[in-house]
Amino acid sequence: MTPEETRSELVREIKQLIVDALQLEDVKPDEISDTAPLFGSGLNLDSIDALELAMAIGRTYSVRMSQTKETREAFQSVAHLADYILRNRT
Repeated sequence: MTPEETRSELVREIKQLIVDALQLEDVKPDEISDTAPLFGSGLNLDSIDALELAMAIGRTYSVRMSQTKETREAFQSVAHLADYILRNRT
């Protein structure tokens, strides 16, 4: 699998994880934009959603999600999360 294919698959997985972990019953994974903001506009997630999503990402991808600037930036979009996971996966 090429790096692009790996990243594309990871993006799909993250979208499904968001829907499942946050129990977004009215959202389908393919409706989530790769680049739209996850907080504020876009999916309009809140801080509790961020915590739940961080825990789910940590469990699923063995990635430590701490309160750093890099982690906050990772939560900008699905694409940012994918890049963060690829860089920090153990």
